[in-house]
Amino acid sequence: MSQREEFVRLAEADGVNFSRLCERFGISRKTGYKWRERHRACAEEPLVDRSRKPHRFPTQTPAEIEQKVLQIRDAHPAWGGLKIRKRLKVMGEKTLPSPSTIAAVLKRHDRISDAESAKRKPWTRFERERPNELWQVDFKGEFALNNKSYCYPLTLLDDHSRFSLGILACGNQTRQTVQSHFRNVFAIYGLPHAIYVDNGNPWGGSHLMRHTRFTAWLMRHDVEVIHGRPHHPQGRGKLERFHRTLKLEALQDRSLSTLAEAQECFDLWRDVYNLERPHGALDLETPSQRYQISERRFQEKTDPFEYSERYQTRRVNRVGQFRWKGKTYRISEAFQDHPIGLSGTQTDGVWDVSCCRFVVAQIDERTGEIRRHQPRG
Repeated sequence: MSQREEFVRLAEADGVNFSRLCERFGISRKTGYKWRERHRACAEEPLVDRSRKPHRFPTQTPAEIEQKVLQIRDAHPAWGGLKIRKRLKVMGEKTLPSPSTIAAVLKRHDRISDAESAKRKPWTRFERERPNELWQVDFKGEFALNNKSYCYPLTLLDDHSRFSLGILACGNQTRQTVQSHFRNVFAIYGLPHAIYVDNGNPWGGSHLMRHTRFTAWLMRHDVEVIHGRPHHPQGRGKLERFHRTLKLEALQDRSLSTLAEAQECFDLWRDVYNLERPHGALDLETPSQRYQISERRFQEKTDPFEYSERYQTRRVNRVGQFRWKGKTYRISEAFQDHPIGLSGTQTDGVWDVSCCRFVVAQIDERTGEIRRHQPRG
């Protein structure tokens, strides 16, 4: 800048050879005239480079739209350009910036970083064809409350629509607690055809047959129970992803004191998730737009299951045993005091053992062994 100031002072001298002066300073005549005219127009203005940024931006996002984008982002810190654009459309906004423009707005206002953007990877998704064909169910990892107790969030997710059927703040993971919550969920949404669970309490036992009193209760209500393969979390991918979203959008940096306070937090976030939050796997529809309640009504008391003539029935005693062709087999205390059905298979000497209409085990009378039925999950 000091060289420019010196140039214009010299250029104003009487009899100066302007062309030669420009040559000495290593600039063109056009640049020399520009510097001189700027100095004459405002002698007090420093001769720094002026911004080449245009004075007007016909394509720049209007300030009011940027403000709405930032308001949505601040309310939902995990939402990206696609979800925010969809939400603006639902809110009736006519001027809709592209997702990339929204991302640029977020970056410009320090709401998103390049490092976070690099973490986003596409998911390979598989889903059931209709709502209520399959629900995924599990406990999200427990967390401590301020009253020194723990909260165990129980989550239920419809596989087809990603609709959250419930996020329940539980004080434990016992069968009684879970079964009580399931009754309430079933009363509202009806019965699914199948439920996908892992192998922990209360879904799976350590005994050979894996089933528990809770899963036996589900089967007596004509709900198939599918256990995931051990150490294979990919089968619960949608629920794992849901848990991460729940943690990021509802629980992160939040302090909760009681189960009631945690439940209120879950309820508020669940409303946003189901009714407002555009879902990337649903073509940016909300889960509520794809979910319908089940036509299968829940009834607390069920009639005893009637096995057809192709079954031979046995009653399981209190320690989970039954007699078959002169031998005693142990299946599980889960089926105690209830009849099971045995039917022949295409292999001689091998019999399917069923609870209601679901095969839970097989007997090989040639070896005298009973083995677990291989799950589909």
